Amino acid sequence: MATGRGPGFVQPYLENLGLDFAISYNGQYIFTRDQVLYHNQMAVSTVYRLIRYANDHRREISLGTASGLVGSRIINMGTSRFGQVVSTLVPKRWAKAVERSFKHFIRRFKPQNLNGLLAIMRQPIYQVVFVATEGETANIQNAFPYIKVTRSSPYSADLISKGQSKVKGIERVGEMFGFTLDEVMAFGDSDNDIEMLSGVGTGVAMGNAIESVKSVATYTTDTNNNDGISKALAHYGLIHVEVGERFDSQDDNFNKVKDFHHQMDGETCETPRLYGVEEADHRSDFKVEEIVEFLYATSKGNPGAFEQSVANLHEAVDKAVTKIKSKEHPETPLVGQVDALTDLLYLTYGSFVLMGVDPKPFFDIVHESNMGKIFPDGQAHFDPTTHKILKPDDWEEKFAPEPAIKRELDRQIQKSLNRKKRNQASH
Repeated sequence: MATGRGPGFVQPYLENLGLDFAISYNGQYIFTRDQVLYHNQMAVSTVYRLIRYANDHRREISLGTASGLVGSRIINMGTSRFGQVVSTLVPKRWAKAVERSFKHFIRRFKPQNLNGLLAIMRQPIYQVVFVATEGETANIQNAFPYIKVTRSSPYSADLISKGQSKVKGIERVGEMFGFTLDEVMAFGDSDNDIEMLSGVGTGVAMGNAIESVKSVATYTTDTNNNDGISKALAHYGLIHVEVGERFDSQDDNFNKVKDFHHQMDGETCETPRLYGVEEADHRSDFKVEEIVEFLYATSKGNPGAFEQSVANLHEAVDKAVTKIKSKEHPETPLVGQVDALTDLLYLTYGSFVLMGVDPKPFFDIVHESNMGKIFPDGQAHFDPTTHKILKPDDWEEKFAPEPAIKRELDRQIQKSLNRKKRNQASH
């Protein structure tokens, strides 16, 4: 693994995937599961000047220590996540407007505590990360011509020592393990991958990569969310994968949802994989919205009752966070994710059991409603701004689920009453 991230982020992947080594901080810090193979500390004077520059320009920064990035509240909250999500959702013609909004957002933050940053730099620093838009890269580079500025996000810049890079790190590892750059296949999608992809024997751009990355790549594969790496390995004959072969579940409801995703955006997965943080957040957002809708329906139009339920929900989230933090982190993150989602599915079935409702007919109603969002041209249409799925003009009339849900509920209630009458008559 070669990444701009720090050792703390990389270590779980090293352990869980059984990787031999990792190149972190864009080549500045290389290690195995047992030892550090190479590290290049930035000059203390350089780090000090960068801290002063950030303070003078009201820019948040994080300092890359041996344990991970420390400093910026924004970066700690996930600036790179923010940048990647926005960059995929917002049309290119909106880029300038988003950049202005981002700058305004940054200005609202109070400057970082200078003394706190100076205390952190007593440790060896291997990389400095600035919260900065792409348009600010040149200004930073001009102010510090003796460092290297690279990017993996539209909203942050990685600053490292001159002469360092991912490909240089790979070359160092090759010298230790006995292989050359010509024997290496590398995958990438961001600005800080360009030098790596152009420097190895086979550079593969992910389908979601920026155009400048694709232009230097030997080959462009599918996206990182659609088995791009395994498809590229199969393309070069390194593994055997039946690309495009679909597996079907014994759970017919699962297969229907899979049909929906395939029809809407083509995004299905045929091999078990771990959700990234951005995706996990996105999927959780959908679930939280439905939970809030459940509470809203329960309130029966009483604003006070609804507000109290939402307050209780916030309290439950805080309680859950405290409980989860007290546990050991799952040894295998994929197992932890699957366990949590399975429990969620089980609890949802339990809710239906305690309601006395058979969920199968309602699932079919909702599925038909969702598939009704296909337009006459056979394609799904998306809002250019929000990227939400649009509904055809006749969708409400033909596919809105609420009337069908009410009819099915009436049927199940009547069936239950008839069953009770028969039981009473038999006694």
